Amino acid sequence: MGIKNTQALLNEQLGGLGGVEVFTTTAQTGKDYYAIYFVQESVISSITMANSTGAAALVTTIPAGMTLFGNTTAITLTSGLAIAYKN
Repeated sequence: MGIKNTQALLNEQLGGLGGVEVFTTTAQTGKDYYAIYFVQESVISSITMANSTGAAALVTTIPAGMTLFGNTTAITLTSGLAIAYKN
């Protein structure tokens, strides 16, 4: 894989490659998200992250404006609004 130019990196960061999904309290399973931006204060009731330990510590209230980076494969909110960026 070669070095990506600035435009390619920006497109990837903004979800240009895999797209984005906006979600509220519907369980998101079987996903491949690399980042999740919380538009509103949100309560995470469950989360699964690939290749990570301690993801259970993220079962908490997340403030609006926070971005969670990491390969998230499943997440459920009990309240809130988020934008997920897909690989």
